[in-house]
Amino acid sequence: MKQFSIAGKTIALLFSAALLVACSGSDTKEDQAAADAAAAAAAAAQQSASQAASAAEMARLEEAVAAVGNVFYFGFDSSTLTPEALSAVNAHIALLQRNNENIRLEGHTDERGTREYNMALGERRANAVRDYMVANGIASFRIETISYGEERPVAYGSGEANWAQNRRVELKPQ
Repeated sequence: MKQFSIAGKTIALLFSAALLVACSGSDTKEDQAAADAAAAAAAAAQQSASQAASAAEMARLEEAVAAVGNVFYFGFDSSTLTPEALSAVNAHIALLQRNNENIRLEGHTDERGTREYNMALGERRANAVRDYMVANGIASFRIETISYGEERPVAYGSGEANWAQNRRVELKPQ
């Protein structure tokens, strides 16, 4: 009888141990599933917050670009970016670094000078903006340049006020 009792106790002990292992295994699985669900929810919340922050940053950059405009002005007979033009180009660079848009830079001049000279000056102006953008991280294949010289004035007539408006590079999306 003692043998049966010991055997019974051993069987009962083994059964209890198996039950505890099974119960603890399912708790571990449940705990792991709950931890995985919490981690997924946290990752989704973080991604959502990141997307919201990214959208807010894009909106801020687009507002900055709208505020400075798409036209960069130059001095007489110059293809050197002015401080005002640099500030405007920097706003566009910040936006272009966050998207994949291609752009076209159109160089223009005032009516003074020969047609050939003005075409070359318009090209130098557009290239100056392109070179600055490339030096600041925008891929050159995203930028097309073209010169219109004096052919497309925005202000007609003679005088410095009109000429100053025509000495420009216009940035246009493609």
